[in-house]
Amino acid sequence: MAPVSKADKKTAADAGAWMFNVVTSVGIIIVNKALMATYGYSFATTLTGLHFAFTTLMTIVLRCLGYIQPSHLPFTELLRFVFFANFSIVGMNVSLMWNSVGFYQIAKLSMIPVSCLLEMVLDKIRYSRDTKLSIGLVLVGVGVCTVTDVSVNSKGFLAAFVAVWSTSLQQYYVHYLQRKYSLSSFNLLGHTAPAQAATLLVVGPFLDYWLTEKRVDMYDYNLVSVLFITLSCTIAIGTNLSQFICIGRFTAVSFQVLGHMKTILVLVMGFFFFGREGLNLHVVIGMVIAVLGMIWYGNASSKPGGKERRSYSLPTTRQQKLGAASDSDDNEDKA
Repeated sequence: MAPVSKADKKTAADAGAWMFNVVTSVGIIIVNKALMATYGYSFATTLTGLHFAFTTLMTIVLRCLGYIQPSHLPFTELLRFVFFANFSIVGMNVSLMWNSVGFYQIAKLSMIPVSCLLEMVLDKIRYSRDTKLSIGLVLVGVGVCTVTDVSVNSKGFLAAFVAVWSTSLQQYYVHYLQRKYSLSSFNLLGHTAPAQAATLLVVGPFLDYWLTEKRVDMYDYNLVSVLFITLSCTIAIGTNLSQFICIGRFTAVSFQVLGHMKTILVLVMGFFFFGREGLNLHVVIGMVIAVLGMIWYGNASSKPGGKERRSYSLPTTRQQKLGAASDSDDNEDKA
């Protein structure tokens, strides 16, 4: 049998990382929907804090077992990342409360062009015409699938603006920090998860009370609801880890584009598990358009010149560092 090439190994690892992210992301959406809709646990920010607390425990155990090696992340970089990440979580929750579902979906779609802008300005990335058109096709397809009634007000627009930019910056920073400081996904989570858990568990109960007028400490914690909370937190470990792996291996833009496959899967699974919500013709058409756009994007961005760094604007030493970081991506932790 012919030996497996390095490119084939990387393709298989990329596909495995992506499938890990899809499975955990769709799984946590279904569990959280049951937890919030069926059992009335509507404390989204506090729940996210618990997710990061469980993730922190995972990194501590792996560090004790020797699977995570000591690494360094400057405190200022950590603060900047946690600032963007927490504003992303809070902004998304507030945006969903203040905006219609249609405008909320439009705001989520706008993360792709914002992420593109960040890469173009900060990383000097250049996109080919086909890559740009494929991204546009994905946006159209997902928009047809998800955008319904659209209404917006000034405070809702502000919340969406904060959510979009903070989320895009947080995802950009995942890729940036892993490359700059040669951090694996486990290493980066080991630095960021404790800080996010601490801040969200402090702020979360107050924010959730403001959003829902319900106190998290007054919730009726029975056996079934606690099991669902624990299941949600357990799946979140994989979701957090797989996000860092995928953004580290790809980029924030690719993660956003391919991430809309999860939106389509959630719609399809909603049809099977919650048949009353059904699929209609325009949703199916939107799905087909989005999938075609994703296939086109994967093909266009992988071609020479489809998506490349403009090396003429980078010093030689910087190019060498980026080359070394690119080589280290091939050795990224496998989920």
